[in-house]
Amino acid sequence: MKKAVVKTGGKQYLVAEGEKVKVEKLSAKVGDKIQFTEVLLTTTDQTTKIGTPTVAGATVEAKVTAQGKTRKVFGIKMKAKKRYRRLFGHRQPYTQVEITKITTR
Repeated sequence: MKKAVVKTGGKQYLVAEGEKVKVEKLSAKVGDKIQFTEVLLTTTDQTTKIGTPTVAGATVEAKVTAQGKTRKVFGIKMKAKKRYRRLFGHRQPYTQVEITKITTR
């Protein structure tokens, strides 16, 4: 089974072929095919290639399956003894991708 570590949106994800992963929002429509070129590590049953900082010639191809937002997270701002309180909510947008192919040279 091929696996790879991909960097996108300032985060790193361990992915395998056929797997669905939620990554930081990408500007692609549902059904679009995208390619991740920042591959930090690739591995198969026999070999492992570690990049310095990326693996030369390695790419991960994926298909966008969904665009959405996560559950709402609430936060509070407060200043003690000043009668200042603010409640806020945040929903982080994400893109769900299905990994279709991992290629190395």
